Amino acid sequence: MRITDSVRCLKGVGDKVESNLNKLGIFTVEDLLEYYPRAYQTYDAPVDVSEITPGKRLAVRGFLHRSLARIPGGRVEKTAGTLIDGDARLQLLWYRMPYLRKQVISGKTYIFYGVVKNKNGQWTMEQPEIYEPEAYEKVRSTIQPIYSLTEGVHQKLIGKLVRQVLEEKTLFEDYLPEELRMEFHLAEYNFALQNIHYPKDQESLTLARRRLGFDEFFLFALAIRRMKASRDRSENIHPASDLTWAEQFTGCLDYRLTNAQLRAWKEISADFSGPHVMNRLLQGDVGSGKTVIAQLALLTAVQAGYQGCLMAPTEVLARQHYESFLNDFERFYQKTGIRIRIGLLTGSMKVREKRAVYEALETHEIDILIGTHAVIQEKVHFHDLGMVITDEQHRFGVNQREWLLGKGSLPHVLVMSATPIPRTLAIILYGDLDISIIDELPAKRKPIKNCVVDPGYRPAAYRFIENQVHEGHQVYIICPMVEESEFMDLENVLDYTEKIQKILPPSIKVDYLHGKMTGAQKDEIMERFHRQEIQVLVSTTVIEVGINVPNATVMMVENAERFGLAQLHQLRGRVGRGDDQSYCIFVQSGKSDSVKERLEILVKSNDGFYIASEDLKLRGPGDMFGLRQSGLMDFHIADLYQDSDLLQVAGDCAKKYENQIPENLERRMERYMRLAGNDVIL
Repeated sequence: MRITDSVRCLKGVGDKVESNLNKLGIFTVEDLLEYYPRAYQTYDAPVDVSEITPGKRLAVRGFLHRSLARIPGGRVEKTAGTLIDGDARLQLLWYRMPYLRKQVISGKTYIFYGVVKNKNGQWTMEQPEIYEPEAYEKVRSTIQPIYSLTEGVHQKLIGKLVRQVLEEKTLFEDYLPEELRMEFHLAEYNFALQNIHYPKDQESLTLARRRLGFDEFFLFALAIRRMKASRDRSENIHPASDLTWAEQFTGCLDYRLTNAQLRAWKEISADFSGPHVMNRLLQGDVGSGKTVIAQLALLTAVQAGYQGCLMAPTEVLARQHYESFLNDFERFYQKTGIRIRIGLLTGSMKVREKRAVYEALETHEIDILIGTHAVIQEKVHFHDLGMVITDEQHRFGVNQREWLLGKGSLPHVLVMSATPIPRTLAIILYGDLDISIIDELPAKRKPIKNCVVDPGYRPAAYRFIENQVHEGHQVYIICPMVEESEFMDLENVLDYTEKIQKILPPSIKVDYLHGKMTGAQKDEIMERFHRQEIQVLVSTTVIEVGINVPNATVMMVENAERFGLAQLHQLRGRVGRGDDQSYCIFVQSGKSDSVKERLEILVKSNDGFYIASEDLKLRGPGDMFGLRQSGLMDFHIADLYQDSDLLQVAGDCAKKYENQIPENLERRMERYMRLAGNDVIL
């Protein structure tokens, strides 16, 4: 077996299984080994039904008096059974698993493992794992992996395939020199692979995660340094020293730029007239006013005779930028007589509409193009592209950024990000870019009022939401990913939507949004919310980026403890974007004092940089048991905040070893860059 072999070479993988694995990005043996668990769980001694403690993950021993049965109705097929112990009862509930009705036999004792909840007054365990007593004893006191799944791929299948590969013992030759591993206390690579999937104990798991996290950061830092070396000191062939239009534009605004905005604009305008091409990151918290700086940069490029382009991650955000630019530049035209021609290009536009944009770009009838990934298609040709801006930069991969730059000859580059990263980390993450930071909010922005509450506050929260809607405002309700199954993510949002529809008056339009929807479906829902056709939007974190609805004044986050603080801060940035007072309600289901302490940081501050720093202090490195919570950086195993010390080490090592890369590391570098084109921010 070779690591480059297709997963088809493994026992138990036929056409259908291979196709389902491919949906998870698993094509080769190497892909399988690097499909790391998203969480881990341990198994304690089983208890009887009468000993159940709701809200905890338990192993419950029970005797099935009756066979499992199908529950009729609903969007998703449900299978259920009941355990009885005297007066105590526990309902068992599975989604989309009808085959269990034949596999689980009445009259036998089983051990069911899962979280017990009080659902409609009844103790319920959803999606429990099923063990016969002897089998359960084998997993007692072990650390078991939990993988992200898709339809047709279950935990046992991935576990079986991973074990099959790990039996090969040493598939990889470690590319790190032994002295480097010893210096930074890094485990050998094959040991790390074995213990990230099936850890011997918690210490081995910590060592494995540290090594694999280092590898991600190290390859990332090497890639950054390679990109920087290829661009260093490129000649500025698109100079722009006349800032007259930019000054006139700021005079047309109905507000004054903050000192932080002025400082950022001074740095950017200096790049325009400098001897080398601009490569700059504009980093600013949610609502800090990065967009107006982008407008000034594009306007300056147009005044110098060049074209500009702004790429956004979603159609909704691209259209919102387009409409905003049209309004702002129309006001600029009315006061100055200077017409700026703006175009829009998105994937959903009709062929003839796209063709008209292509032609206008080539003949320079469009000065500024705003669009989605559609702007990097082969048919798009600019007359003279001199300024490239990517918005919400952490949503774009390496290849996408490179393709956009290829549309011009050494254009100036400005990448914008609302990710609150301490400057020392940003220097490593965006090592090929100069950095400007907007660390001040506009004076007219009203601070969001925040509160952390327990589930008993929900009725009051629903009344508050109803009142806000009656006052003409809109509301987000955020549901977390449910741990047991990715299908439950979708199911949770649907169930919650149905519940809210029954609680709120029929006159209030409630709809939902989740990650399983197509891009077109998501855009349609967000457009309807933007047009105020939907008053309450129940959603997963897909609204984190790409929707700007100034009329939305309330965000309610369920199970807020399931998110990292940085992500919660990013989420609440969807409200507070208008002139009205906005509110964020964090519903904490857990009763832990440490969890409440974390969430209270959000109540004390609306400063994303402060929040990220405090989150790091509280969580610390190596928080192994629990879902990855940063939500902002798409590293597979490393976490930007809790592994910040490791990122610093990896950055130093990349600087030291960039000119002495061994052959086996070069192969991993190439593979990493290929995968990073879709996943990792640069």
